[in-house]
Amino acid sequence: MDVIVIGGGVVGVATAYQLHSAGHRVCVIERHATVAQGATYGHGGALLPTPLDVWFGPTFVPNARVPRSGLVYKPGFNGSTRRFMQRLAAFQEPDAFRDQYRRLGPLVDLSRETLAALETRFDFEFEQRSGMLHVVQHPREWELAQSALDLLREFEIQHQVLTARECADLEHSIPTDPEFAGGVFFEHERLGNCPLFTKLVKQVLEEQAGVRFMFGRAVEALRLDEQRAAVELAPVPSERASAREVDVVSADAIVVAAGAGSLPLIERATTNLPLHPARFFALTAPIAYEECVPHVAVVDTIRRITMTRVNQRVRVAGAALVQPEREIAKPAPEPLATAATALLAQATHDWIPGAAKISAAHSWDGVQLLSPDGLPVVGRASHPRLFVNLAHGPAGWGLACGSAKVLAEIISGTEPSVPPDTLAALRADRFAS
Repeated sequence: MDVIVIGGGVVGVATAYQLHSAGHRVCVIERHATVAQGATYGHGGALLPTPLDVWFGPTFVPNARVPRSGLVYKPGFNGSTRRFMQRLAAFQEPDAFRDQYRRLGPLVDLSRETLAALETRFDFEFEQRSGMLHVVQHPREWELAQSALDLLREFEIQHQVLTARECADLEHSIPTDPEFAGGVFFEHERLGNCPLFTKLVKQVLEEQAGVRFMFGRAVEALRLDEQRAAVELAPVPSERASAREVDVVSADAIVVAAGAGSLPLIERATTNLPLHPARFFALTAPIAYEECVPHVAVVDTIRRITMTRVNQRVRVAGAALVQPEREIAKPAPEPLATAATALLAQATHDWIPGAAKISAAHSWDGVQLLSPDGLPVVGRASHPRLFVNLAHGPAGWGLACGSAKVLAEIISGTEPSVPPDTLAALRADRFAS
């Protein structure tokens, strides 16, 4: 089949790779000048999510039991934003959280296998390294995290539960005063450079596999009928639309994997997807004192903020701004952006004091899609020639590789690599029930 993939982030490029591997002819269309220029550019670095850092569960949404959070939540009077957060909050209940992660778990496992196969086959070097230390500040928060620890044991994910003293012994940058509740160390969980990984896969696809990339072209609309699918491309900025005919690229199928830019494209061609954009922030700061820089990645479990060394800098990523969709489309207002970056700065002060010169940090923000049940949306949309691969959230790097494999199997009509309940939990029409 001829397949168009819309989106040149890690999800779109991984999808192109799996479709080509399944024998399809692929064209990737990206509005930027190259790949990895949107949300992929600001990725925090963690390859795969664990039960402690998925974007749903008992410790995620701020409430009376968990007042601290990595969210700046400003819904105003917007009903859809409030309903979205209410649906996500339903997974705070331990049983609901466990059931949902059990559905996600096989996708995490497939993602790990798929990513490892890519890495081994092409001998990729994307600044990968191992070691993640999750830390929890307050005893009440540690108590709420127990359902996640139960899942670590159930899924046999290698980890060590540590006291505060043991955390400080393992990672010298973490202070023991004031006392904190404890931590969990994942010796084998890995981090890396997500934009670099995406560019390496693109290079393989373009130079060795003959996959076509169209850069600097935005998709304006989709054309779908029973026989064929096509995309209408917006005019090149240097051209006048009135001076030429509409530029159309046709194929047998279209995959929309353009992150937050996907919703306007599919809203007329699929069932209503109650996805919501959120703006995520990151700081990249010069090292202040070498002796204070962490040797492993440090993750504030409650705030979902990751702190890690990147060459001669410290990268702090994860704060999110949730507000009405119409507001997310605009640049973040200065007070809200300041509040989000303050969460990142506070995390560095709490866990790695003295490591980063925050006053000289370079800030980044970008929009990602979240789903109201915390799982990505992967599979066929309402039209038989339209497919989606969306809403992986900030833990979307590794999941992108697994979901791309699942989608290629769906399009090819081959046996799925995940069990039926996981496949059903990823479907676009699950929200209609």
